[in-house]
Amino acid sequence: MPARLEALAALGGLDRAALHSQLAAAVQVLIHVNRGPRGRRLAEIALLCRKESGRVGTQAVWRVDRGLCDGIGPLRELIAERRGG
Repeated sequence: MPARLEALAALGGLDRAALHSQLAAAVQVLIHVNRGPRGRRLAEIALLCRKESGRVGTQAVWRVDRGLCDGIGPLRELIAERRGG
């Protein structure tokens, strides 16, 4: 996902470091939807996380083929934080 956004940002004159900074500040959770013959279907839920390099990566929370993943704990923490407790 970040690669697609990098391409779009480059078209708008935004460099990679600026895009990743903006992305990390604005987006915490991604919902990935696939389009198939029977319509759209939820494929993955992921958290965005900033890496040591300053770039943004994803951590899977849930995938249609595997169920819950390692990112479920951090997502629960994020939700609790947003709820004020």
